[in-house]
Amino acid sequence: MTDGAVFETARVLVAADKFKGSLTAVQVAERVTAGLRRVVPGLPVETLPVADGGDGTVAAAIAAGFERREARVTGPLGTQVTAAFAVRDGVAVVEMAEASGLQHLPSGVFAPLTATTYGSGELLLAALDAGARTIVFGVGGSATTDGGAGMLAALGARFLDAAGDPVAPGGGPLASLATADLSSLDPRFASVDLVLASDVDNPLTGPKGAPAVYGPQKGANPQDVAALDAALGRFAKVLEASVGARAAEAALAPGAGAAGGIGYGALVALGARFRPGIEVMLDVLGFAPALARATLVITGEGSLDEQTLHGKAPAGVAAAARAAGIEVVAVCGRLALPPQALGRAGIRRAYALTDLEPDPARCMAEAGPLLERTAERIAQDFLLV
Repeated sequence: MTDGAVFETARVLVAADKFKGSLTAVQVAERVTAGLRRVVPGLPVETLPVADGGDGTVAAAIAAGFERREARVTGPLGTQVTAAFAVRDGVAVVEMAEASGLQHLPSGVFAPLTATTYGSGELLLAALDAGARTIVFGVGGSATTDGGAGMLAALGARFLDAAGDPVAPGGGPLASLATADLSSLDPRFASVDLVLASDVDNPLTGPKGAPAVYGPQKGANPQDVAALDAALGRFAKVLEASVGARAAEAALAPGAGAAGGIGYGALVALGARFRPGIEVMLDVLGFAPALARATLVITGEGSLDEQTLHGKAPAGVAAAARAAGIEVVAVCGRLALPPQALGRAGIRRAYALTDLEPDPARCMAEAGPLLERTAERIAQDFLLV
């Protein structure tokens, strides 16, 4: 133990997201705890891995005590995949990436025009079958840009072309959509609270829409982006003919463009309500009572950058802690924010692994030990007097 007295009332809450490509949120919490206790043996540390609705959301719920369930569903390329979701006391946490995420694509393979969200609909059905009365639907990390059409088809909707045949899977084929029939959607959604949890507020189409902003991440070239934008515009027009003006309103609503437009399908057809993903997850995971027990909060994610400030987990954690008057420090692999921006976000100081290992490849490969050393520095700076 380092010389120096310990703040006798110190109690640390570790509420960090994953370091993508290196450590899960659970592993981040374990490594931080180990480093802190190397300096302050027996230090009370509470861990609450967090997520913002994207990939890792189900894992965070399970770490918080939810029960893991699995279902065999249709992956983005049409093959069967195993997808996990989490349930507790009538609440289900469903992560669309578990069914329709980029992780289900072979390395280097993309299908921007044909990838489907059908499996996400099947995963929602599994949550309903498990007795969920509230479903937190985390959307992000998708391989798809189909506006949620595949998801709705799995739930009973019918999308037909001019010849009366079902439109093929994916966003591209929606260009040939002629009619949409939502009358056979699973009726249980009328009595379920479906919360669309996302860290993005993009509309469905246009320069800030799903195809333009996120399509290139899914392999879409400029021609694909234009085709998908037009196809999703067609999708919204046909739905407007089917369900009325709310279809057009939903296309412009915050979150409509989330995860390739699956947010739109959930908003217009399933009665979902949009909430920033980190706010939803902090509620679901029981962050407020854990925060009330803490004297210092440690948050973080792989890269603290400008995107962090727009709804990512560390910003949400810091905002809640600042409102409660509790000091926050952050850990990260890479730091790309100046101290002033960190301060405005409510983060007293940020510690980057690249301060210890500047080589990015080695930093990612050795993230665990480096994070423990970083936590030792935090303990020396904030827990000793």
